[in-house]
Amino acid sequence: MANTYSQLYVQVVFTVKYRENLIKEKYRVKLEKYISGIIKNRNSKLLAIYCNPDHIHILIGLNPDVSVSSLVRDIKANSSKWVNQNKWFIGTFRWQTGYGVFSYSKPEIDNVAKYILNQPTHHETLSFKKEYLNLLNKLDITYNDEYLFDWFD
Repeated sequence: MANTYSQLYVQVVFTVKYRENLIKEKYRVKLEKYISGIIKNRNSKLLAIYCNPDHIHILIGLNPDVSVSSLVRDIKANSSKWVNQNKWFIGTFRWQTGYGVFSYSKPEIDNVAKYILNQPTHHETLSFKKEYLNLLNKLDITYNDEYLFDWFD
């Protein structure tokens, strides 16, 4: 019987609903660890993660039996439920609808991981909106402004 061999690397980016700065530094590592567990339970591998106050970047070694859409759905649904159960905020924590997903080859992984882990420094000079649009343009992804994240800058 033949085995399945794969090398699937994706970066997933999504935002907090209304782009609110709700992910405080005191919660960031806890949320990253929780999301890491979701990814591991879906038989995929977390390669890098950084939760900014208003958005998140995740680099994943994706199991070929797992669809990106179902993994992102599980990450968003389970992590928001967990945040709300822990009552980190007054009101309800939610992720904004939609996400960006970008594929990479193995030689690119180290640079993408460093980019993700360097988010605080990166955002000292670049807004999330500009970062996201640069990413779409760099990867030559056609998009419609109407269907991008809600921008509140």
